[in-house]
Amino acid sequence: MGKLQEFDITFTNNKVVYGPGESISGTVKIRTGNSLQYKAIKVNCQGSCGISNKMNDPSWTMEEQYFNSMLSVADKGVLAPGEHSFPFQFPIPAAVPTSFEGLFGKVIYRLKAAIDTPRFSKDYKAQKPFYILNLLNLNEVPGIEHQSHAVITKKFSYHLVKTGTLMLKTRSDMRGYIPGQVIKLATEIHNKSGKDTGYVLASLIQKVTYKTKRPVFDLRTIAEVEGAGVKAGKHAEWREQIIVPPLPQSALDGCSLIDIEYFIQVSLKSPEAVVTLPIYIGNIAVNLSPSRLLPSSPDHGAMTMAASAAGVTPSAPPVEEDLEDVLCAGGIASEEIPTKSHSQQDPSCQPVTMSPSAFSHAPGAALPPGHRRADASAPLFCVSTGATIPFFTEGNVNPIPTSCSLILPPEYSSCDYPHEPPPTYEESCSSASSSFNSRQ
Repeated sequence: MGKLQEFDITFTNNKVVYGPGESISGTVKIRTGNSLQYKAIKVNCQGSCGISNKMNDPSWTMEEQYFNSMLSVADKGVLAPGEHSFPFQFPIPAAVPTSFEGLFGKVIYRLKAAIDTPRFSKDYKAQKPFYILNLLNLNEVPGIEHQSHAVITKKFSYHLVKTGTLMLKTRSDMRGYIPGQVIKLATEIHNKSGKDTGYVLASLIQKVTYKTKRPVFDLRTIAEVEGAGVKAGKHAEWREQIIVPPLPQSALDGCSLIDIEYFIQVSLKSPEAVVTLPIYIGNIAVNLSPSRLLPSSPDHGAMTMAASAAGVTPSAPPVEEDLEDVLCAGGIASEEIPTKSHSQQDPSCQPVTMSPSAFSHAPGAALPPGHRRADASAPLFCVSTGATIPFFTEGNVNPIPTSCSLILPPEYSSCDYPHEPPPTYEESCSSASSSFNSRQ
């Protein structure tokens, strides 16, 4: 750097994650070996979103800006040899979206510092990112504590000969979760045919929509669990659960170019049948007070991040009595579908455990696929799911990776483009209604 030995931006208390409406503050640190003449020393604070139709394209086709403030911390002078510090502070607007970084666009925030020097001299520049976490309070979503359910009926054919019908019905215990909580799934399959079904698969899917002139849909399987098929003429039930890994929250409130959605999709092979349950991923858990608890789920209140830190085994919970199950089964004794594989389970069949630090300070954090333990050389941020919040910050230290041992399927980092998005909640309801009417 010649005369300049150090030029850096530091944040007060090493804080790099902020909320809307807060103020970001810090200092510009400069160390020179010789006298340095300057016209101005400026700090710029900006936040923006940009998207493109091409993967990892630095040239955005569409862009929107949330703020762009310039502050002059020193005007025309000479920096004597030695160390110099210039404080700065910027207010953050109240309506800005959470930081996000995906394959086709990003929401980014950064500070830029510049030393403008006289003509023919070299200008000096430095920049550092910071991150916004705009918390999504699930309690503000209407009906979030209720069960979500969907049903579909399919004609079962074998060699072009119709052999009967099949009903696939799925429900989740709630409609909203935070990282570390468990999604409880109950699936019924009523096989009124003379042929065995194929396997059943439940998946947690992330859908990111980039709203360019030709919208791009990035669909990813976050976690999945596979169950066995159902014998001919049998009614079977499958109880499973999926741990919600560290993920960006649903939607990007304040951003008009990128949208984030999550779905639970349960599919059956042979015959092909699919039901979809839209869910929300947030940062503040549903407050399951006694007045909001469902009769069939007395243990929901314990489904907190602290519970996940103690270790959750992704296997079928005890069967619960449910009047709806009995009615749907038509009085037929049901069998239990065994689970064949679970993407969140170690090959050794040991339960996946969560480190408390994985969620204690940054609910939007995410680990890179396959990352098993803290590693000083590992990247501090993950873009595979769009999460750009540091994993964990404690006190006046730099962010470090957590020891979260989530196991994710190989297709976790795949991207399908363009891709037909899953049906909306309204479409799922319409499909369920049509199926019900066809059975009348």
